[in-house]
Amino acid sequence: MSGGIQDVRAENITAISSESGLRIKTAIGRGAYVNDVFVRGMELQTAKYTFWMTGDYGSHPDDHYDPKALPVIQGINLRDVVAKNVTIAGKLVGIDGDTFKRICLSNVAIELSKHAKKLPSNCSNIQGVSSQVSPQPCALLPDQKIDCPFPSDTLPVDKIQFQTCAAATIY
Repeated sequence: MSGGIQDVRAENITAISSESGLRIKTAIGRGAYVNDVFVRGMELQTAKYTFWMTGDYGSHPDDHYDPKALPVIQGINLRDVVAKNVTIAGKLVGIDGDTFKRICLSNVAIELSKHAKKLPSNCSNIQGVSSQVSPQPCALLPDQKIDCPFPSDTLPVDKIQFQTCAAATIY
């Protein structure tokens, strides 16, 4: 992540045999931001991570990056998630001195695989809340009995209507 990403909406997602359901990777020197990501209705079957947000990615395109540039990660909202056969429930790791803020997880049910890690979630340098999440992610996301927000306004893409057509094969 070197540019900026904001106002992302995703819903009704199904993923089978994936690395992760949501992945945000960045590092010191990347700068920029990821703001206001809204995910609702995700179903995962066989994944390494359900959620993977990391500030220790450590990769740069060249050696000319600014080591003082810190990314801003905030407003990540994930709700109504079902994940089965997962190795690690979550890796939610911000950066020392650059906390990932306003992380919200609600109505999340994760079934760990028989080969799951003993520690289902790894959390540090994050701030936010969780509600009805199993297994409970970590103390940095305390249970507050809320639903994570999802925008209620409509987008132009919401008004698209598909038409049914038929084609004949001519021999």
